[in-house]
Amino acid sequence: MNTLHTAPNRFLFLVLSFVFWFSHFIYVPILSPYLESMGGDYAFIGIVLGSYGLMQFLFRLPFGIFSDLVKVRKPFIIFGMVVSTLSCMTFALTDSLGWILLSRSLAGVAAATWVAFTILFSSYFAERDLHRAMGSISFAVVTAQLLGMMVSGYIVDEWGWHAPFWIGGTIGLAGIVLSLFIFETKERIQREPVKLKELVSVMREPVLLKVSFLSILAHSIIFTTMFGFTPTYALKIGLQTSEISIIIFSFMIPHAIATLFSGKIFVPLFGQWKLLKLAFGLTAIFTFCTPFIDTKGMLCLFQGLNGFSLGILFPLFLGMAVESIPLERRATAMGAYQAIYALGMFAGPFIAGVLNSSLGISAGFYFSGLLAVVAVFFIIVWNHNESTANEQKLKLNG
Repeated sequence: MNTLHTAPNRFLFLVLSFVFWFSHFIYVPILSPYLESMGGDYAFIGIVLGSYGLMQFLFRLPFGIFSDLVKVRKPFIIFGMVVSTLSCMTFALTDSLGWILLSRSLAGVAAATWVAFTILFSSYFAERDLHRAMGSISFAVVTAQLLGMMVSGYIVDEWGWHAPFWIGGTIGLAGIVLSLFIFETKERIQREPVKLKELVSVMREPVLLKVSFLSILAHSIIFTTMFGFTPTYALKIGLQTSEISIIIFSFMIPHAIATLFSGKIFVPLFGQWKLLKLAFGLTAIFTFCTPFIDTKGMLCLFQGLNGFSLGILFPLFLGMAVESIPLERRATAMGAYQAIYALGMFAGPFIAGVLNSSLGISAGFYFSGLLAVVAVFFIIVWNHNESTANEQKLKLNG
């Protein structure tokens, strides 16, 4: 039992999480420009970007339910590392738009196993430290995203379009080896099997559904902008491929800082729902402003502010999604949460790609800003309804 809580197990797991996401994100900044250079239009680029989220929508919930039923996480993690590596290698070996679509879809299947990562890592911590656990693993993810995306443009300039895929695949092979050594307790054998009816009830939890809806909007925004069309927009206003790294750095450093301190500082200071409203409001402002920017300095500034605002949201979502769910059913709750928000990873880039093809690349940023406004609206309505319900309860009790 004590082995669960040792620092080496946590450290190895964080390293594996870093490797997993580094292999995913080392090519993200150049994917949209790469597809454009091969003749893909904005609509097709949106389909490729969206396929990543669609696969997660289809596979995350089944992975979560099956993981809870068989009460193991490690095999799913190993499988995820293998498919992630296969995705990078397929990218590296082809120049066909169709194969590229398949490769990105495989990356989505691999990412769907993240539900097992988050649940196994949270089991290394006491219940009272759940938000700290989610903050730690979120920081590892953001650091991997930061470093992977920072070097992407430089690698392309030095060795060509396919180089990031070869590097991602090589690092993925190392991740497969690491995944064989992560620790999972055998205590699961002593527990009673989880009933399917109980798992379905988990997915009806009101807070889980609200958080999942807001996460759809947040993931739509980030996968449409920084993980989607922002690098293309940067090139449109005159930046070079190697300078994409500067934009990535400007976004991801504040994003990582916000992720690290979201649960430790900002939640106690503002409260969960007020913090969500504030972060979405700021995101709306900075995203709406992006199409008006035509200089590198201003683009860096606004990406930094937007990165910080979005960085507050994701670890907060992770903790809120499962904090009221019993431990033995959390993989299902996390699978439901991650499957639902994957809709945003698919629909956001897809709709933005269609809008960009018809109205120009600025349309995708206006669309993303509007999504943030919608999030603020729903948070205000939910808070109002909750306050009204509490007042009625007080009157009845009084």
